[in-house]
Amino acid sequence: MLFLYIHGFNSSPLSFKAQCFSQFITTKYTDDRCYIPSLSAFPVVAIRQLSMFIEQHLEQSKVALIGSSLGGFYATFLSQKYDLPAVLINPVVNPHKLLINYLAKNKNYYTEQKYELSYEHVKQLEALIVKQPTFPEKLMVLLQKGDDVLDYHLAEREYARSHLLVEAGGNHSFENFSRHCDTIYTFLSKNRV
Repeated sequence: MLFLYIHGFNSSPLSFKAQCFSQFITTKYTDDRCYIPSLSAFPVVAIRQLSMFIEQHLEQSKVALIGSSLGGFYATFLSQKYDLPAVLINPVVNPHKLLINYLAKNKNYYTEQKYELSYEHVKQLEALIVKQPTFPEKLMVLLQKGDDVLDYHLAEREYARSHLLVEAGGNHSFENFSRHCDTIYTFLSKNRV
């Protein structure tokens, strides 16, 4: 099985959760693989990157998605487009509304790449909104009430028809993520295409 991990806004393949899940797969499930691409800051380019990867591997591998924050938003779109199971970790529900507050010069914390976040980014994100997931049962959503960036209630309502795991406390980076790797693996394996 091939797990596609989708990092969040201003993040990278070096993020803790991405590396944690990749190491979990490498150590425990040696027949499976975890791929963590470095995504463009431009949503339309990021979705193109991810779609190309999925299309290249869909015929020869079972593909499953894991997305964190903005990556969870992307994973929702791709899950519905390709009928794939996905686990979303503290996902952004309406990134076009959230990121409008960041219109300016930005820097990726991991790569140090500088870019300008513009209204074009916001429009591209708005175009990717999935109004009502067609396959809500193929989505598992992990939320922590202590998320200091996003209001977890928004995702709780948005994904009410999906598998929800809501924890007290925590933060946006999802504290103690490693203890959920087995749960994520089991859910995605059972729901793979």
